[in-house]
Parts: sequence; structure tokens; C-alpha cells
Amino acid sequence: MRIAVFSDTHDRFPPGFAERFVVGRADEIWHLGDVCEPSGLVECEQLGVPLVVIRGNCDWELRWPLSCTLEREGVVFYLTHIPPHPREVPRNAQVVLHGHLHYPRDEMLGGRRWLSPGSASQPRGGSRAGFAWLEVEGGQLTRWEQVSI
Repeated sequence: MRIAVFSDTHDRFPPGFAERFVVGRADEIWHLGDVCEPSGLVECEQLGVPLVVIRGNCDWELRWPLSCTLEREGVVFYLTHIPPHPREVPRNAQVVLHGHLHYPRDEMLGGRRWLSPGSASQPRGGSRAGFAWLEVEGGQLTRWEQVSI
């Protein structure tokens, strides 16, 4: 399974951004918060690919959850916007995905993998705007690839 993961778009979707997910054959799309205006997701919604959206600290859309736990291919993911304290992560979560920092993250902490795709529109800390491809297969996260845009 191949999942496109991005965050912190803040109403600024780069031209042709959604098309990258079609070309890259995304099975799902996960936005980790700070969409701001929901209409910014229309292009992603029209792709016909399942879209999961987490509410960020700059979002007011109440239909988006503040966090969620998803299992894909036997891997349990915890999705949220602001990185939580490790004690706040569900016990069964193997991977924590978050936004908010505006720079990429890939580290092991407390026996879990913590990942952030950075910001798709407003990078910080010398990083470039981008998103990430996440791949899972056979109960394992097999790939996490940062992609600059």
C-alpha cells in the first residue's frame, strides 16, 4: 500500500500538487493538519482516492478529528497534528505521524517511529517544501521517502 502524506498547506497548494498523487499511484492520501480553508482539498477529493484529514491548530472544520488511529497492512499508525507527548500515544501504535513542525522528521523515540513530512507550503529550518510517500506491506513500514516540491 502506498500513501501520500503531507501537512501544513495553510491555503497554499502548489500548482499540480494533487496530480503527483495520481502519477505516484497513491492508494490513500493523509493530510496531517493545517489545511485552513477546506476548499483547498477539492483537488485531492476529486482524485477518487480515500482522503484522511486531521484537524490542525489553524483548522476550524469540526468534521476532521484531532487525531486518529489507523491500521494498514498490519501496521498501526497514530495520526495527529501537534506532536504529542509519548505517553499520549495509544499503546498499540507503532508509527506516529504528525505535522506542525514545518520540517521533516524521521526518528525512533520510545520504541516507535516518529515521522513528519514537513510543510507542503511553508517550510522551516532550512528544509524544502514537500510531502512524503509512505509504503507498508506485510506488517512492515517498508518505505518513507521525503519528496521536495
